[in-house]
Amino acid sequence: MGRALQIAGLAVGLVGLILQFCLTIPAALAAGRGVAGSLVFYFSFFTILTNIAAVFVHASLLSPGGYAWFPAFAGRRMRACVAVSITLVSIVYATVLAQLWQPQGLFLVADLLLHYVAPILFVLWWLGAGADGSTRWSDIPIWMIYPVAYLVYALARAPLAGEVPYPFLDVAKNGVGGVALSAAGVAGLFLVLSVVAVLADHAVSRFRKP
Repeated sequence: MGRALQIAGLAVGLVGLILQFCLTIPAALAAGRGVAGSLVFYFSFFTILTNIAAVFVHASLLSPGGYAWFPAFAGRRMRACVAVSITLVSIVYATVLAQLWQPQGLFLVADLLLHYVAPILFVLWWLGAGADGSTRWSDIPIWMIYPVAYLVYALARAPLAGEVPYPFLDVAKNGVGGVALSAAGVAGLFLVLSVVAVLADHAVSRFRKP
């Protein structure tokens, strides 16, 4: 079952990422961005980066002959970090971002794959096969580096690019205080999910023991 979920997760992740790429790049070029700017725009989203990480985890663990194609993503604690991150992607999209626009056609398909289907498959796989009780409370500060570094990058890039990847990070519209509150909320949610992940990891490990 675990391998089937991984194969499904890898396929869904790849299809979603490629589809989103094929939709985003032409739209960005049509909006006046250059090729480099369009690529930077595509890779500026936490959703894209996290789904890429999930694909790397799946691909690494599905590598033939026990060789990990992406060894940095094969580690047990990395799997947990990606599980937390992709859960954050799904929750933030469902509770905040989904209300702000109504994608149609293939954009809707890509949205569903990257924000719902891929996260669900990854978390189900992690709970069923990837979790093994190896996470530690000391892992959480290391995991926190990812969302905090992303927030710093997105906010630092905003005045240079004249845009933000997510509306709640727009200082011009929300003010410094509003953006700081949103960023703290996202970081706080990631922290809570990390605590839940460590508890779940150890609970699942105990459940599997005969």
